[in-house]
Amino acid sequence: MPRVQSWGRLTNDLHTVITAPDPGAMATAVRESAAGIARGNGRSYGDVGLNADGILWDTRGLDRLIAWDPQSGVLRCEAGVLLKDIQQALLPQGWALPVTPGTQLVTVGGAIANDVHGKNHHLAGSFGNHVRAIRLVRSSGEILWCSATLNPPLFGATIGGLGLTGVILEVELQLRRALGPWLDVETLPFSGLSQFFQLSEESENGWEHTVAWLDCLSGGRQSRGVFTRARPVDVDRPLPAKPRPHGVPLVPPISLVNRLSLRPFNLAYHLAQRWKPRQAIEHYEKHLYPLDALLDWNRMYGPKGFYQYQSVVPRAAGLDATALMLEEIRRSGSGSFLAVLKVFGGTRPTGMLSFPRAGVTLALDFPNQGEKTLRLFERLDAIVLEAGGALYPAKDARMSAGMFEAGFPRLSEFLPLRDPGMSSGFSRRVLGF
Repeated sequence: MPRVQSWGRLTNDLHTVITAPDPGAMATAVRESAAGIARGNGRSYGDVGLNADGILWDTRGLDRLIAWDPQSGVLRCEAGVLLKDIQQALLPQGWALPVTPGTQLVTVGGAIANDVHGKNHHLAGSFGNHVRAIRLVRSSGEILWCSATLNPPLFGATIGGLGLTGVILEVELQLRRALGPWLDVETLPFSGLSQFFQLSEESENGWEHTVAWLDCLSGGRQSRGVFTRARPVDVDRPLPAKPRPHGVPLVPPISLVNRLSLRPFNLAYHLAQRWKPRQAIEHYEKHLYPLDALLDWNRMYGPKGFYQYQSVVPRAAGLDATALMLEEIRRSGSGSFLAVLKVFGGTRPTGMLSFPRAGVTLALDFPNQGEKTLRLFERLDAIVLEAGGALYPAKDARMSAGMFEAGFPRLSEFLPLRDPGMSSGFSRRVLGF
């Protein structure tokens, strides 16, 4: 039984890890096992992909592209394929994934189970909006295809369903036409949340990717930051050389993100962005996945690991709730180099438990400082609840059952479709089993 950690490195528990070379073998393993949960490339921050002292079905062996139609852009692949592999194989043919998160080192199955979103949610919705069909094995051994027309309730429960409806074996995805690997990028420093919302509104129609970095210690409504917007551009230039991999070679004895480092880093980064050229042409990997170039960056938070806190609140409450959260974070003296603010669009998610929805999402990493960190999260929870918002399960390691129920009003619709043979640390914490 190896020890397995999530990306947040908060726990290091024993698991029985079961691998399989193909979907048939995986289906057999699921049928013959006790309760467990599927695990992809381990990039979830919390415990949705953990099952302490229990079974993990490792899907990374299911890594084949099965069928590709270059006319329609429909791809059929196994659940363990990395998003990076799809992008690198099909972008030269003029096709790309419509939605990717801030890392492309996640599996297709994981992207569906967590219904991931990207910087283009205001135009493209979430990953699940582009899934055509899912082949799923239940713990009973039953193998089902589900889609919008075939077993539609199970389809809606599986997208964003946190792996609790079965193990995804194969997927059919709709890709989109792509101009190429280059993006036209604008970088715009701002002072105050009102200016952020103004920039976001101005950019919704003409820019595919929009996001802001915040100095989380600079204040509430007056928080400063850098707004970045990008759109595909058709230019003819040589591809950049593959960057040499860099990484954090070991776990430092204490977190490198602390009171001494956080404030000067945020100030230096903000000043550097002010002097950066406003417009540039960038390769999509550099712009969309900057942390993928830094291997094992999660080690920099030290031996205790870190939490990510990501919330979404309705657009009407966005300015006030975001300002209140940032003020609480400033008072706490905690926070992150990686504070991200984004406005979600109004595309209705396919999944019953999907996190992305119309509103404003704020995401920050916090070094694990024990009770101090948890008390801060309770204060942030109260702000999110008051605003009618929710927390992102894929990033969570401590949400209460009440918080989960309040943030996901279709939970009662989901529960009858849950597979009783699927269980994770997250499900036991918020659902009791």
